[in-house]
Amino acid sequence: MAANNRRMSGKKGAQVGSGGKRRRGLEGKGPTPPAEMRKGHAKQRAANAKVRRTTGRAQARRGGGRSTSELVVGRNPVVEALREGVPASTLYVQQFIDNDERVREALQLAAERGGINLMEAPRPELDRMTNGLNHQGLVLQVPPYEYAHPEDLLDAAADEGQDPLIVALDGVTDPRNLGAVVRSVTAFGGHGVVVPERRAAGMTAGAWKTSAGTAARTPVARATNLTRALEQYQKAGLVVVGLAADGEVELGDLEALDGPVVIVVGSEGKGLSRLVGETCDFRVRIPMPGGAESLNAGVAAGVVLYEAARRRS
Repeated sequence: MAANNRRMSGKKGAQVGSGGKRRRGLEGKGPTPPAEMRKGHAKQRAANAKVRRTTGRAQARRGGGRSTSELVVGRNPVVEALREGVPASTLYVQQFIDNDERVREALQLAAERGGINLMEAPRPELDRMTNGLNHQGLVLQVPPYEYAHPEDLLDAAADEGQDPLIVALDGVTDPRNLGAVVRSVTAFGGHGVVVPERRAAGMTAGAWKTSAGTAARTPVARATNLTRALEQYQKAGLVVVGLAADGEVELGDLEALDGPVVIVVGSEGKGLSRLVGETCDFRVRIPMPGGAESLNAGVAAGVVLYEAARRRS
C-alpha cells in the first residue's frame, strides 16, 4: 500500500484524459480512395495534367484572344468614331468644358447609341489617362476586341453551306488596310479575315472606322503563327493562294477561286514573307496594264474577292 502511495505521490497535478481522441483514432476511415483521388499520388498528378491540357486546347479553340482597350482622343476623332459606330464603353468629358458643337454632338451620339457610360473628369485626370495628349476635353474608351479562332471561319462557312472564302494578311501593319479588307470580305461574301498575333495590324478604332461597320458582321481571327494556320487550312481542304507581283499564275487563269480557298495578301512594300510564300499552293499576280508596281492590301484583296465571287455566282 505504501508503495502504491509513493507511486501516486510522484505525479504532478490531476491526470488529464484523451477526450476521446484515442477512441476516434481507432475508428475506420472507410475504403481507400482510388489513386487518381489521393493527394500527391503519381496518378493524380497525371490526371491533373491531362485536365490542364484539355482545358488549354478548349480555350484556344473557343477564341483567338482579346486585344487591349483603346482610347480615342480629341473632339473630331471622338465624334467620327461615334458616327461610324465604333464600339465604345465610356465617354469621358472634361469638367467645365467649352460646350461647342462637337461636344454636343458627341454627347448626343453617345446617348442615342445607349450602353455608353458618360463620365465627367477633371483635366488632370484626362491628361494622365492620355499621357499628356491633346484630348481637347473628350476621350472615348474602346473595349477590347474579341478575336475569333482561325477554325471558327471554317465553321461559319459550313453553317452557310458554302465553300470557305477567307483572306489572310501577312505583314500588313496599317489598321486602315485591315478595315478595308474586312469591308471587301463582307461585300463579296467572304467568311472572315486572319491576322498574325504579332507585327500586324489589329482591330483598332481606325480599323473599325474604315470597315464602315462591317466589322460587326465579319469575324477577324488571330493566329499565333500564320504559317501554321495556313497549313491547318490546307489539311482542311483549302487551297492557299498568295498574291505576288512576280506570281507564276495570272489571276484570270486561276481555277481554284471557285472552291474552298484562303487568299494571302502581303504588305505593299515587302510582299509575302518567305515562309508564307513557300506555304502557298499558288502564287498569283494581278495584271495591271496601267503600269503600277503594286496595290495596297485593301485594293488587292478586293480585286481577288470580286473574281472569286463572280465565279461562285
